[in-house]
Amino acid sequence: MENKSINRYRTFCKSLKNLGKSLNADVRADFVLEGTVLNFNLTFDIAWKVMKDILVKELEILDFALGSPRETLQQAFANGIIDDDRWMKMLRVRNQLAHDYDGTLAGEQFQNIIGVYYPLFEKLKGNVEKYYR
Repeated sequence: MENKSINRYRTFCKSLKNLGKSLNADVRADFVLEGTVLNFNLTFDIAWKVMKDILVKELEILDFALGSPRETLQQAFANGIIDDDRWMKMLRVRNQLAHDYDGTLAGEQFQNIIGVYYPLFEKLKGNVEKYYR
């Protein structure tokens, strides 16, 4: 796999590690909630691009909109890179958080981020490691 893809995967791993710091953090601290949302958004954005890299470069699938997270998730699901439809819910939450100016949604989604979405990111990491050895 080319260098750009490997670097993106490494960035995904680093971002996931940073998001993991929220697992034991005190959500009542403003910086924890803000940092968790920022790391979640970054991790999600890099994750779907890692999926796209695998679909295009390894599986040679080109018949989807390359700039679309939704279509990338659908192709990744169809090709066994991910196996959980909660990724589509995660995409909706990521999009909604971009417009959460007072932090209300962030507070509501904190438990889902660390309890549902973080494990999905970890599973993705395990599923794609074989492409980056």
